[in-house]
Amino acid sequence: MLQVGDQAPDFTGPSGDGQELRLSDYAGHKVALYFYPKDDTPGCTAEACSIRDHWEGLQEAGIMVIGVSPDSVSSHQKFAAKHDLPFSLVADPEKKILETYGAWGEKKMYGKTFMGVKRTTFLMDESGTIIKIFKRPKTKIHGQEILDAFTES
Repeated sequence: MLQVGDQAPDFTGPSGDGQELRLSDYAGHKVALYFYPKDDTPGCTAEACSIRDHWEGLQEAGIMVIGVSPDSVSSHQKFAAKHDLPFSLVADPEKKILETYGAWGEKKMYGKTFMGVKRTTFLMDESGTIIKIFKRPKTKIHGQEILDAFTES
């Protein structure tokens, strides 16, 4: 599992606009990279909308946001359009990015064990160093959590 102080691994993946997104393209910027289970589900929608609702403050603070889930590009396009999301969503159906960041693994719910996305957010400074990891972000206030964490660092 990645830790605070580690260099964030670079990745490439298709974004909701159909373009290839590379983390290294964000060098020199603060980045919030968040992993979430599924487009248009209650918790994931709350989290994305919280980030959207704090977008102006995030932009003023120079923070770029990238969301990653196993959903398809077309699913991301619909999700972003439906909720007016101003940030990039990366499709990772093979779960390569999720696995690299330790955001795919065994989960337990209602006494059952299964493989799934571990909702996690990594904050990186301008040099790509991980400065904070949210292992269980609060979906309804995650935009504010991101802003506060960058303000504190």
